[in-house]
Amino acid sequence: MLRRAVWALVVVVCLAAPVAVHAQGDYLDVYIVKVKPEKLADFQALTKKWIDANRRFNGDHWIAMETVYGDGNVFQFTSVRQDYADVDKVNEAVMNAANKTFGKEIADKMGRDFQNCLVWSRSELRRRRWDLSRKAPTDPATYAKFIGESRVLRTNAVHVRPGHVPEFEALMKEAKEAGEKAANAQPLFISQVVEGSKGPTFYVTSLRTSLGGFDKNPTIREILGEEGFKKFQQVNAESVDHTESTLFRFSPELSNPPEEVATVAADFWRPKAAMAASASKPKAPTAKSAELKPTADKPKQ
Repeated sequence: MLRRAVWALVVVVCLAAPVAVHAQGDYLDVYIVKVKPEKLADFQALTKKWIDANRRFNGDHWIAMETVYGDGNVFQFTSVRQDYADVDKVNEAVMNAANKTFGKEIADKMGRDFQNCLVWSRSELRRRRWDLSRKAPTDPATYAKFIGESRVLRTNAVHVRPGHVPEFEALMKEAKEAGEKAANAQPLFISQVVEGSKGPTFYVTSLRTSLGGFDKNPTIREILGEEGFKKFQQVNAESVDHTESTLFRFSPELSNPPEEVATVAADFWRPKAAMAASASKPKAPTAKSAELKPTADKPKQ
């Protein structure tokens, strides 16, 4: 009965999201690892091989990030999923891609070698809370452009006290409403962990084209006003256990982004492919090169 009630809530929330936003995927499949310092080179080499296999045989797509501020040598790999069934479907596609590329025995060994590079790892499935997110792109093309042009990401993991989720959600809806009206407020994405968390956890995430994009942003006090900010502080004190902040930079060399994201900035996401395409283009003849063309021998006198 409890499971049915939970899924009923999920359906209601999903139906409340715009159809165009729905198409971007309702879940984020997130894999977070901390790499041993002495194994960084091996970790990167194995990841690049995995990327090649997934590109060749239509496996998974993901965006990789590395911490700038937070625990050192921590990497996050984020993929979009439509639903739970999509998780199974993609996992099978990934294994098929690896087995076709390397053979099952080598693929299994690569998996063990990868795990040996890690201090720890954690997997989370997060449901995207479009109903709480602020100024999110409303169509797939705009969303792909927004992601493709982003270079850094700041995320706050908000650990909510058990039994206080409704108060926290109500607070976020008020903040969303106020933020939507603020002309200088930037997009803010909210997601909620549904698998892999020890308690109610929400992620409040913002993306920028550079670190400078985090300068001169309106504060929550400026967005909510004095009365709204007092309420925010009160609800936050009562409902939130603690928060953790991390700043990531995107790692194109360890990413396998969807095509619609990669084409937004191919020189960033796939620099080798962009360089190869540039090198393969025939050069137009110049005036100087025309002068150096061989001429027919003059007839002998």
